[in-house]
Amino acid sequence: MTQRLNAFEVAQGPIKAMLGLEAYLAKCGLEAPLLHLLKLRVSQINGCAYCIDMHWKDLMAGGETEQRLYMLDAWRESPFYSDRERAALAWAEAVTLVTEGHVPDEVFEDARKQFSEAELANLTLAVVAINGWNRLNIAFRTIPGSYQPAVAQAQGPRH
Repeated sequence: MTQRLNAFEVAQGPIKAMLGLEAYLAKCGLEAPLLHLLKLRVSQINGCAYCIDMHWKDLMAGGETEQRLYMLDAWRESPFYSDRERAALAWAEAVTLVTEGHVPDEVFEDARKQFSEAELANLTLAVVAINGWNRLNIAFRTIPGSYQPAVAQAQGPRH
C-alpha cells in the first residue's frame, strides 16, 4: 500500500483547526482513557488502520490492559467495562453508524445517565473528530505502524 498524499502537509489550515478541536477535547474534563477507548472503537468500525494503531498504542502507554483492548470488539458481551464506558461506546457507535437508523432514544437516555449535557456534547464532538480523522487517513491511505505515543502522563487525545 502506498500513501496517496499527506494531508498534514497539503491542508495545513484545516488540519490545524482539527488539531484545535483535539486540544480542546484533551482539556474538556472527559477522561483521556475513555476518549482513546471510544476513538479506538470508532476506528475499528471504520477500518482505519492508522488510527487503530495510534489509539491502541496510546491506551497501552496509559496503562490499559491487553484484555480490555482485545475484547473491545465484543464490549457488550464482556464484563470488563464500566457503565460509563458502556454508555460512551454505545453512543460512539450510534453516532458513527447514524445512517443505520439514526441515534436511538434508548442510547441517548443511557448516555444521559452517565454524562452531563456538556460532557455528552464533548463526547459527541470526540466521535465527530475521530470519524473525520478516520476518513482522512482511509482516503489518503496513511500508513500505520510508525506512530509513537507521547509520555503516558502527558498524553491526551490527539485524534
